Amino acid sequence: MTVVGANSPATEAEVFAAHEGGKLSVGVTPEFHDSRALSIAYTPGVAMVSEAIAKDPALALRYTWAGRLVVVITDGTAVLGLGDVGPAAALPVMEGKAALLKQFGGLDAIPLVLDTKDVDEIVETLVRLRPSFGAVSLEDVSAPRCFELEDRLVRALDCPVMHDDQHGTAIAVLAALRGASTVVGRPMTRQRVVVHGAGAAGIACARILLAAGLTDVTVLDSRGILVPGRAGMNPAKTALAAVTNPRGLHGSLTQALPGADVFVGVSSSTVPEELIASMAPDAIVFALSNPVPEIHPKAAARYAAVVGTGGSDHPNQVINTLASPGIYRGALDAGATRITEAMKLAAAEAIAEVAAADLAPDRVVPHSLDPRVMPAVADAVARAVLGNCSGADAAAPGTSTTG
Repeated sequence: MTVVGANSPATEAEVFAAHEGGKLSVGVTPEFHDSRALSIAYTPGVAMVSEAIAKDPALALRYTWAGRLVVVITDGTAVLGLGDVGPAAALPVMEGKAALLKQFGGLDAIPLVLDTKDVDEIVETLVRLRPSFGAVSLEDVSAPRCFELEDRLVRALDCPVMHDDQHGTAIAVLAALRGASTVVGRPMTRQRVVVHGAGAAGIACARILLAAGLTDVTVLDSRGILVPGRAGMNPAKTALAAVTNPRGLHGSLTQALPGADVFVGVSSSTVPEELIASMAPDAIVFALSNPVPEIHPKAAARYAAVVGTGGSDHPNQVINTLASPGIYRGALDAGATRITEAMKLAAAEAIAEVAAADLAPDRVVPHSLDPRVMPAVADAVARAVLGNCSGADAAAPGTSTTG
């Protein structure tokens, strides 16, 4: 087995060797070089700090790592394209996300895999652990439970909470669409978009596109186009059906895709080449399923002006790591208690602005390793928070930050 990368394929032996012992370790900031240093960092000196925090809990943000610590949480029910593999098998992925937050965001992060699928138990666990961390990154939780879990945690915790599979992906898609729209010379808000997949990522992508001003968005799940009154839809799909599909289409991709300007694939299915050929001239195709895209980029490029995937082995990698490190960094820098829609839109705009300097059909978003991305996103998010310092960065009662 080999793993395709941006340069040369990695062998199975290389992959396992890189993960041996895990991908994380704990560092120590002070040096215990003599007994005096030890007495300052630990006992008896540490007692002064503990007493001060007991009198003023807000001091914990300054004198502990809690205010800069992101916990990466999963129950292991929707890991990559593997599905419900359980918490132990999810841990390598969570370690990887924690490592990305450290390398790209400069934030300490620890993975916590929870051996329960019960939303009540997960919420209670994090409420009890709240003094230990500053933000929550939800990862690889299956839909539709992920919507309820995020909503419940947003209400229960006074810190930033984001389901990265939803919102990180959606932010990257919006940024890529901004760049691609410029490349093809069509106003972004006038694009006709088809989102194939109505799980966590698909629903969030549709919602952020609507929030950005697009009006012609159609969403499909494995049973076809979401339309009001269709049987078998969960509450998240029902709500989305009420605000999408303005053309009143019914059926499958065969009915949805002809004449569309944009295809956003966030499902594990295959899209026939002839349907991509039926799209409007200078179409935009984001086939984001991993590890196998809905259509091979070379096949899509026969008909589309811009093609993106979720993988690193082709141009235009539309991936949530463009967004999440900077979002958490900006939110924590600004003291935000919520991740709001304004912060997500600001993040997408910042990513698009980085790409704008040398925009091209094969570069509508920056590379995920571009060192300019995280600072730009963090600054934009922090400005979105500080520009709304009336307290509206906190979600209003009865609202959710989902999507």
